[in-house]
Amino acid sequence: MGQCGITSSKTVLVFLNLIFWVENEVDRSIQKVYKTYNGTNPDAASRAIDYVQRQLHCCGIHNYSDWENTDWFKETKNQSVPLSCCRETTSSCNGSLAHPSDLYAEGCEALVVKKLQEIMMHVIWAALAFAAIQLLGMLCACIVLCRRSRDPAYELLITGGTYA
Repeated sequence: MGQCGITSSKTVLVFLNLIFWVENEVDRSIQKVYKTYNGTNPDAASRAIDYVQRQLHCCGIHNYSDWENTDWFKETKNQSVPLSCCRETTSSCNGSLAHPSDLYAEGCEALVVKKLQEIMMHVIWAALAFAAIQLLGMLCACIVLCRRSRDPAYELLITGGTYA
């Protein structure tokens, strides 16, 4: 039981450290993924970007203008962003930068970091609850042990060097 408590304490510390580390890592990773975006090829990175933008209602890293710095934007030369940047309420959106009101204005990086931090906080609270339960179990074991040692009806299994 003690080893589990130590392990869960280490886990909590690791997750607390991850909360501060995650923002820098997400920024670096998301920039790399946006640079490799290829809207016509159904590779994992492109599908992931489209999925995140649709689910989180965001566009680009910081905002939709981030797409102007990507290779995909320069190669297509159509002055538009992926259709996953289009607001759900707009039916005739084609991703054109000429109509920025049709696009999600907020960037995805802040929303991804926020979601990851929320998930990590749930894990931390679960680990703390697990540690509290273990502490309660150890406390109950100590109470039982202390009461039994004072109980006159308590007999040792080993008496006089012989086994009972």
